[in-house]
Amino acid sequence: MKLSVALRACSAGGLMPLSVARVAGMPSHRLASPLVRQCPFIPVGTGLYDANHVELLRVTGRCWLPADDGGHALQCLMTRALADLPVGEISLETRRTGRALAWVTLSDKGSQGMRDDTSGPAMAALVADALSLCHSQGFLLPDDAVQLRALLVDLALNQGYDIICTSGGTGVGPRDISPQVTSAVLDYPLPGFSMAMMQASLAKTPHAAISRAVAGVLGQSIIINLPGSRKAVVENLEAVLPALPHALDKLHGDPADCGG
Repeated sequence: MKLSVALRACSAGGLMPLSVARVAGMPSHRLASPLVRQCPFIPVGTGLYDANHVELLRVTGRCWLPADDGGHALQCLMTRALADLPVGEISLETRRTGRALAWVTLSDKGSQGMRDDTSGPAMAALVADALSLCHSQGFLLPDDAVQLRALLVDLALNQGYDIICTSGGTGVGPRDISPQVTSAVLDYPLPGFSMAMMQASLAKTPHAAISRAVAGVLGQSIIINLPGSRKAVVENLEAVLPALPHALDKLHGDPADCGG
């Protein structure tokens, strides 16, 4: 996709929204063309490249911000500058290489600052070792069904993450809500992923039999429930990572034969 963008001065590493009009109370890059009422869908991790094929901006998220004129809210792209940017209008082309990962840790104590999150970074490191990532972002929530449901839908359908891994809440405790919330939003499950994780866990402990972890597809995202402990996260992810690149390729329309 080709865009004409009116850049605001921004230092390398700086975050700034990209919008179709002025944002209230903050500077923003502005989309000069195509002329649309809201920013087009551009998934997280997408780079914006100049005519010399230099990546100047990378999309890190999508959000609603108030318009400077007090009218309708603006759906904006949050972007990170990868170089010092001068003021001026420039033609940019979108390009995305690699996959975007969201890792979500569910922990009442963690969300209150009472426990360090070790399983989330373990998810991020393991996936990054196996796949080329263009973007990786962690999220920390309490064991709350409403918040998890809203976040999963937003990450998959609005932000455009390819992989969403959750950690915690897969057992039978009263606050374990990950599997039922995930199942309710999926377009369809991936039972083979769940089976592979169960087999890997049972080889380590019979307690794995109480896990209700599910995996499946929402939009063009694959969501995978993982246990809460760092050790179990590694064991379960290692069971499905070999199949993940192929699953993502097929989900995004790869026409190659599966048996090839």
